[in-house]
Amino acid sequence: MTGTRIWVDADACPGVVKDMLFRASRRTGVPVTLVANRPVAVPSLPNVSFVQVQRGFDEADKAIVERMSAGDLVVTQDIPLAAEAIARGGLAISPRGEVYSADTIGERLAMRDFMDSLRSTGVDTGGPAAFGQRDSQAFARQLDSWLSRYRR
Repeated sequence: MTGTRIWVDADACPGVVKDMLFRASRRTGVPVTLVANRPVAVPSLPNVSFVQVQRGFDEADKAIVERMSAGDLVVTQDIPLAAEAIARGGLAISPRGEVYSADTIGERLAMRDFMDSLRSTGVDTGGPAAFGQRDSQAFARQLDSWLSRYRR
């Protein structure tokens, strides 16, 4: 998996997840690139970088897809971005530790579209629960799993 890296859809990524990624990069040397359409603070580490894209719908997503390679890990809550990452041979996980796979991404896209259509008719579908310790632990487990494969 030489040359693989972690791409982060950083606009909505919780700080605790970014901190885990920075520590993982420091510990393992895996390159981490955050992509966002607004400035994001990143530590001065040799394998951590930031790409700021122009403001606009899905600009960060487009930048990640254009730059990523097969085997890369994409951290995102965005289901369409996860689908594109998987189609390009990458792995995608949410900041809550949910692994998106070729087997499940179609169902996730369909559910996302269904919920969007409900919201467009005025139905209050609520939002996700607050990010908590359980989410943080689930993400850490998935990151460790990916890193163990990365180091092979």
